[in-house]
Amino acid sequence: MNANRREYSSFGYGGGKNGRGNESAGDHVLEFLAAAAEMSVEFGRGCRDIVKQTVMREDSFIVKNFGRGSYLGRKVRAAFGKLKVFNDYLPEDKDPMHAWSVIVLVLLLALLALYVNTEDDASTLSEKKIYIHPPSAQRILLPDGRHVAYKEHGVPADRARFSMIVPHTFLSSRLAGIPGIKDSLLEEFGVRLLAYDLPGFGESDPHPSRNLESSALDMSFMANALGVGNKFWVVGYSSSSLHAWAALRYIPDRLAGAAMFAPMVNPYDPLMTKGEKHGTWEKWTHRRKFMYFLARRFPRLLAYFYRRSFLSGKHGQIDKWLSLSLGKRDKALIEDPIYEEFWQRDLEESIRQGNTKAFVEEAALMVSNWGFSLGDLKLQKKKQDIGILRWLNYLLRAQEEYTGFFGPIHIWQGMEDMVVPPSMTDFVHRILPGAAVHKLPYEGHFTYIYFCDECHRQILTTLFGTPQGPLSNTIEIEKPQHEGNTEEREVETSKSES
Repeated sequence: MNANRREYSSFGYGGGKNGRGNESAGDHVLEFLAAAAEMSVEFGRGCRDIVKQTVMREDSFIVKNFGRGSYLGRKVRAAFGKLKVFNDYLPEDKDPMHAWSVIVLVLLLALLALYVNTEDDASTLSEKKIYIHPPSAQRILLPDGRHVAYKEHGVPADRARFSMIVPHTFLSSRLAGIPGIKDSLLEEFGVRLLAYDLPGFGESDPHPSRNLESSALDMSFMANALGVGNKFWVVGYSSSSLHAWAALRYIPDRLAGAAMFAPMVNPYDPLMTKGEKHGTWEKWTHRRKFMYFLARRFPRLLAYFYRRSFLSGKHGQIDKWLSLSLGKRDKALIEDPIYEEFWQRDLEESIRQGNTKAFVEEAALMVSNWGFSLGDLKLQKKKQDIGILRWLNYLLRAQEEYTGFFGPIHIWQGMEDMVVPPSMTDFVHRILPGAAVHKLPYEGHFTYIYFCDECHRQILTTLFGTPQGPLSNTIEIEKPQHEGNTEEREVETSKSES
């Protein structure tokens, strides 16, 4: 692995020698944290003095009922008196009651430490170290000189009836695609599926200043480079949906439609109603809310938490690392050995560059200003000019002009999903009433899209209808009749469908 990739990039997130962020700002943060720590220590000392001056006075309730002269205190002293035979081994200048209290406390602490260490030893034995695999991805060169790694599934380009492009979620890679979908099913529908690594993930080069518009352009460039001549479907799942939304906004002419699964939107979106926000935030853990706050206000601090979790060099559970609330079915799925093997390999590929920059960028993109609103995707009449210009335009135009995304948008939402709650999809549907929402009772965040053959077939049938197989590019030649033998030449061509 290139050693330079381990350094933090110019984006500034995560610090490091290469960061171009304001160093004085970082120093101020450290000074603030140090000052806060000192203030906390002083506050603790002050509280201790207050307790001594109030609670521990001779006339206080605690001393009267639990002190040496109290009933309970006398019983305790009597119990310790029975241990006088051991008092000869105690320091002569110490009160036996005080000495025995210290011994019991130390014994309890020792037992607690032994218990914790035993648990740590057991967990250490079960921990699995992260292994970085040798590079193996196919890559394309973008116009700006960066490389994008991708993985191809299904039928080849010249036989593809439909094309789908899949960006991955936060802690994932090109290896995910649509998890567990079979090539045989894709071939049955004539689908070519392309999954790729986002900048800085897997084997894709980082972007010096990426945003959602650059993400959409990367998708378009990749489609052109890989021979996706017709329009393609974009697939968004969970946090990867922000890249699908960006594609709908910035490259709508390249898209045939969008397939969304538990689509994430900016949880700080000002268009969300109070009820929609409450229905979303109440499902999340306090730690996840805190991480969103950091991503929005202090994204650099996220690097510290990432290094202590998925960049620690050891495997862990996705719900613990990302502070996810999961229902029973989701919990059962992530504990399945098939999922665990898939998740660990996908994780290893995702973090192979060992840099916090890409992850901090991705987290910040989710909760920052996207540069557009979901309302911009709504199909609606273009606003008319006022006055004489409006009249002239009306005369010149044969029909009304519309803005927004013209293609179909399908959304699948698990009703038991606590990672992307149904209230978030309710918000999307309110803003984009033309989207087709497929509500999935009893399904969680992972259960519908991961390793479900029946679900995958339902998805492709909904999008593409009855399977027609791949395009046929064969040329059947029959020679014309000569001397009593009739031969015909027939060329079969198939219409490509987007």
